[in-house]
Amino acid sequence: MKTTHGTYLLRRFILGAALSAGLGFATHAPAQERGYLIDLNSKTAIALGNLYPKAINNIGQVVGGIDPFGYGHAFITGANGVGMSDLGTLGGNFSFAYDINDAGQVVGVSGTSANEYKAFVTGPDGAGIRDLDAPPLGGYSLAINNSGQVVGTTESGGEFNGFITGPDGVGLRTLSTLTGATGINDSGQVVGSFSAPFNGASNAAITGPDGVGARDLGSLGDGGGSFAIDINNTGQVVGGSSLSPGDVSHAFITGPDGAGMRELGTLGGGYSSVDGINDAGQVVGAFSTSSGDHAFITGPDGVGMTDLNSLVDLPDGVILTRATDINNEGQVIAIAMASSIPEPEGYAMLLAGLGLVGFAVRRKIWIHGSINKSMG
Repeated sequence: MKTTHGTYLLRRFILGAALSAGLGFATHAPAQERGYLIDLNSKTAIALGNLYPKAINNIGQVVGGIDPFGYGHAFITGANGVGMSDLGTLGGNFSFAYDINDAGQVVGVSGTSANEYKAFVTGPDGAGIRDLDAPPLGGYSLAINNSGQVVGTTESGGEFNGFITGPDGVGLRTLSTLTGATGINDSGQVVGSFSAPFNGASNAAITGPDGVGARDLGSLGDGGGSFAIDINNTGQVVGGSSLSPGDVSHAFITGPDGAGMRELGTLGGGYSSVDGINDAGQVVGAFSTSSGDHAFITGPDGVGMTDLNSLVDLPDGVILTRATDINNEGQVIAIAMASSIPEPEGYAMLLAGLGLVGFAVRRKIWIHGSINKSMG
């Protein structure tokens, strides 16, 4: 139940994929970026190779993608990150997976043979990719709970709205109060962003069960604005907020049912951003340092932000720059930079997120390596 991750605008994602497909080549990127599965219990790091992990479930199945600007496909691994299966596409040249539930149902976005971009869901263990029948040009499935309810964002006529489905991805319903839906828990509480500004800034929002109603979560500062990224089964919400208008993003966590937003900190850096939370309230993401971004993790209830690099035995020269999800079993997936990794055959870009088409959409579909440090 993640979701998750500066940022590129949604439109750049669409344009980039279309151009790459039309020109017949895939975009390449720095050789040194790789995905890792971190086991906090054994303090070990398992290399995932040229795969960019976006979400992990409680048995350690990992999903993500390879090269969403070209011909890359969404993938799923077996338990504990072992093995990999191609999820395929809806007829187009690319797909990317954003989330996975404990049954192994996967959600994400795929191109179609008609050059549309559609939300998809699969059956258990990633079997059978299926169109959610969201409007074309902007159907993005970003999170799924254990009953198979899917949330995401659709674009139609330049307007963005959140959506929710019933169990097993059946019966899509628009959430007209939200510009984007970015996370869902097993009660069906949805997080996203309001479609109308509150007090001059768009804020994160939480709904009741089954996506009913919406409540403003406020922000960390006066008029700074906020966006939600993920929610756990107690209703704790994580996301980002400015402390004042025009300020950089700071990661936040709330109490149960979205009550009481508080800052997670920056570990002395200029900003921090969050990607996932587990049911104990452990939060993962990234914070800035003088030498670049580092991945962070907190203790339960968001207490004690710590550089993830200090908690795991890593190969020489490898630095974890962003943690993208955490499960309830002490496993974290992350992106790393390493100077000694050979040139890959193709470049995999990690996307993190959809938040409000001001913030949450830009934050949810992000590509690692170009974090938007301002809230504008």
